[in-house]
Amino acid sequence: MLNALVTFAAEEGGESGNPLFPAIYDIIWSAVCFAIIILVVVFYALPRMTKVLDARGAAIEGNIAKADEAQRQAEAALEEYTAQLAAARKEAGEIREAAREDGKKIVSEARDNATSEAARVTAAAQTQIEAERQTALVSLRSEVGTLAIDLAGNVIGESLTDDQKAQSVVDRFLADLEKSELQQSAGSAQGPVS
Repeated sequence: MLNALVTFAAEEGGESGNPLFPAIYDIIWSAVCFAIIILVVVFYALPRMTKVLDARGAAIEGNIAKADEAQRQAEAALEEYTAQLAAARKEAGEIREAAREDGKKIVSEARDNATSEAARVTAAAQTQIEAERQTALVSLRSEVGTLAIDLAGNVIGESLTDDQKAQSVVDRFLADLEKSELQQSAGSAQGPVS
C-alpha cells in the first residue's frame, strides 16, 4: 500500500497545481503520521500521564489530608496544653493560698502557745517568788525574833525565856517595824512637796 501511494504521488508530481494547496500525497502522509501520533498519544502517553497526574493528585490530596490532620492534632494538643496550664495555674494558686492559710494558722498557734507558755512561766515564777518570799519572811521573823529577844534580854538584864512573853515582844516589835516601813513608803510615794 505504501508503494502504491508513492507511485501515485510521483505521477501527480508532474502536474502543476496551486502552490498554496499541498499535494494529495503530502496530505495523506501527514494524515497518516498525525493519526499514528494521535494513536500513540491516546493509547500510550495519555494513560501514563493520567496515571502520573492521578498519583500526584492523590499524593497531594493525601499530604493535604495529613497536613489537615496534623493541624487538627496540633490545635487539640494546644487546647489540651492550654487547659492543663490553666489547671496547673489554678492548682498552684490554691496551693499558695492553702500555704498562706496554713502559715497564718501556724503563726497563730505558735503565738497562742508562746502566750500561754509565757503566762504559765510567769505564774510559776510568781508562785515560786511568793513561796520564797513567805519562806524568807518566816525565816526572817524567827531570826529577828531571836535577835530581838536576845537584845531585849540584854537591855532589860533578865532572861526572856517565857515563850508567851517573848512572842508578844517579838510581834509588837515586828508590827512597829512594818508600820515604820509603810509610813516611809507612803511618804516616798507622795514625793517631796514644793
